[in-house]
Amino acid sequence: MNAPGVPWLHERYAAQALWTEALRRRLLTRINLPTRPNVLEVGSGTGCITGWISNEIDTPVWGIDLHRPALQFAQAIDPDNGYTQADGGSLPFPNACFDLIFCHFLLLWTPDPGSILSEMRRCTREKGWVIAFAEPDYGARIDYPDPLQPLGEYQKQALERSGAHANRGRQLKGLFADAGLQQVHAGLLGGEWGVNPPSDLHLEWDVLHTDLAGSISDAELNQLEQLDRLAWAAQKRILFVPTFYALGQKLA
Repeated sequence: MNAPGVPWLHERYAAQALWTEALRRRLLTRINLPTRPNVLEVGSGTGCITGWISNEIDTPVWGIDLHRPALQFAQAIDPDNGYTQADGGSLPFPNACFDLIFCHFLLLWTPDPGSILSEMRRCTREKGWVIAFAEPDYGARIDYPDPLQPLGEYQKQALERSGAHANRGRQLKGLFADAGLQQVHAGLLGGEWGVNPPSDLHLEWDVLHTDLAGSISDAELNQLEQLDRLAWAAQKRILFVPTFYALGQKLA
């Protein structure tokens, strides 16, 4: 299967943004940003979270990413915010210039999250904040009914083959402390399972077909998809990937 294009990635990022919207709103209220703050997203992708934060705080937000096509897409659909190509481990900004620097589903993709968090802290003003809104922990994934349990291990292995660090979520609080942030608070997004399958179920299976192509047989993958859809229809399906968040303040 071919690598997904930017519009597909944007649809995926938009779905992820919905998962954490209530949490983001709650944490923004908690940190009491100044009027018209300076805010940066590291790993902004196609701008889903950058644009949302900008609307919430009613001021432009910066976004950086290494993926130029995603940046071009973001700038085209969101011209009111600033997007530039840069490395999160070497931010092109002076010390102490942002009131908030945040990321969202980023740190699992880097082998050295400490360097990124240290850079985020460096560029944060005294009494400013660093937030990781979402970092999953695929090593603790729960799948029920039991015949669906192999899905979690298959996806974890596929992510690791792609360079992801599947257990990053559980490490998040310690990484914030090691980066010199203070008042560190971490938590876990909850889960709910209603009558209907999630509206983005087709995206989940697009991801699985992409991630698992060549690592298991098409027959097994199709069988797992059928079992998944039947479990949702029978109102028995539980799928939970623990997703952690953390915030910390720069106090010195």
